[in-house]
Amino acid sequence: MATIRLGDDAPNFTAKSTEGNINFHEWLGDSWGVLFSHPADYTPVCTTELGTVAKYKPEFDKRNVKIVALSVDGLESHKGWVDDINETQNTSVNFPIIADEDRKVSELYDMIHPNASDKFTVRSVFVIGDDKKVKLIITYPASTGRNFEELLRVIDSLQLTAYHKVATPANWKNGEDVVISPAITNEQIPALFPKGHKEIKPYLRMTPQPNLD
Repeated sequence: MATIRLGDDAPNFTAKSTEGNINFHEWLGDSWGVLFSHPADYTPVCTTELGTVAKYKPEFDKRNVKIVALSVDGLESHKGWVDDINETQNTSVNFPIIADEDRKVSELYDMIHPNASDKFTVRSVFVIGDDKKVKLIITYPASTGRNFEELLRVIDSLQLTAYHKVATPANWKNGEDVVISPAITNEQIPALFPKGHKEIKPYLRMTPQPNLD
């Protein structure tokens, strides 16, 4: 069983999906990606999750993020489940769902945790950068629905901090002040952060979010 850690290359794979065959890296192209797994088709919590993601897809598109789901059931089962999702969640599923009957992708991404279930995937989330590296891993138990507002918040932070020498503080939301990297000296701050900064402690310096007008 593979073990994937932050900063690792996201393993590539080819798989069937509800939108045709996917070569994962080719499908991602120069986009960021979210790969998230579901224990099985026709499960109640996951039905609400897939419907929610369909509604949030414009927000992911705005951030250049492609979404792909996965379940260990087959393609025909997926198609029937999509009909149920669209009906019960008042939406239209607008992203691919991978059919992983042989659990090849599930095992590649360590999505099966034997102490939780020796058959079904746990509810994993992987955020993958445009460099094909793993930026975030979250694993949820089957009983707790995922918070996609939080996932968008984290993607905003990841994309901001990938290109600016900042970090985001607790509960940060897009548009709020950010932390200047400790590696930046006070002498460097005016050139890098012309909006100014506030020093709370020598190691805690705040500045307005640099990628906003």
